[in-house]
Amino acid sequence: MRRLLVSIVLLSVGLGLTNAASAHRFAPSLLKINQIDASQYHLVWKTPVQATSNVPLLPTWPESCAVTQSSPPHVEGTGKVTSLQITCADLGEDGLVGDAIGVSGLGANQASAMVMLRMADGRQYQEVLNAEQAEFIVPAEPSAGEVVTDYSVLGIEHIWGGIDHLLFVFGLLLLVGGGARLLWTITAFTVGHSITLSLVTLGFFDYPVALVEFTIALSIFVLAVELTRKGSNDLLWRHPWWLAGGFGLLHGMGFAGALAETGLPQDNVPLALLFFNVGIELGQIAFILVVLLLWWLLRRPLAPWQERLRWVPVYVLGSLSAMWCIERGLEALA
Repeated sequence: MRRLLVSIVLLSVGLGLTNAASAHRFAPSLLKINQIDASQYHLVWKTPVQATSNVPLLPTWPESCAVTQSSPPHVEGTGKVTSLQITCADLGEDGLVGDAIGVSGLGANQASAMVMLRMADGRQYQEVLNAEQAEFIVPAEPSAGEVVTDYSVLGIEHIWGGIDHLLFVFGLLLLVGGGARLLWTITAFTVGHSITLSLVTLGFFDYPVALVEFTIALSIFVLAVELTRKGSNDLLWRHPWWLAGGFGLLHGMGFAGALAETGLPQDNVPLALLFFNVGIELGQIAFILVVLLLWWLLRRPLAPWQERLRWVPVYVLGSLSAMWCIERGLEALA
């Protein structure tokens, strides 16, 4: 009976995490606006195909603007893309400057959206919108500080929305424990994913997305198998940063896919790339601190069952990663 209960708990956790993992591959919605002339703007609106709410995600603009052209939506990757042209007859000489651009439905969908605006004179703006801030007033001059803030937030959101990446970090925590070994191991993972994230984003090489998603799941499965060998004294246990750094290269390509769908401000690519990585790192550190805090709170109450429960997280890692390997392997072969 006890084994059955454990199996049910693991299955429930697995199904919940699998649903969360599916959401990982979806980048934030993206609204690109290019000014054509004094009163006309071309818009590209990309939003996830699989909505999490019946409330639609829709771009908003000043009331004086009206849609003059639109194309039927089409599916592109994981997103649904629509092209629009709006005419804003009553705006001032500086166009949308001083007016609000936004996205409705973010709160109901628990989603975020990136707005990228390019004015005819070359000024470029970017802003991350969410439920708390669903619109922004276009300032007279763009600010590099916005790039720092926005792409840091995107990095944090992406790592926290990617349960597979978090489980890999969790596995590293189980592998090395705390202290300096954990610091060096997590740093190796960061260095690995920063290298491939930067190279892919800057266009130095391309990769088959489905195959990389499969190998990310496989990396977690390999880590789970390695955790079952606790007590061994092989190279990975003595130098876990090799494992973390090597698999970090794979995970960086996964991060790059989401960033590519979101887009980068062309006049601030290095800054945006740097702070997307910083956001991922901050998200990882926050996750580790949360796990350590939970363990500190639960260690004493769970002490009588500690020996019985010690393998549960390893089994969860192994079961979920095995399911993802099968699911993503079939997608790669399709």
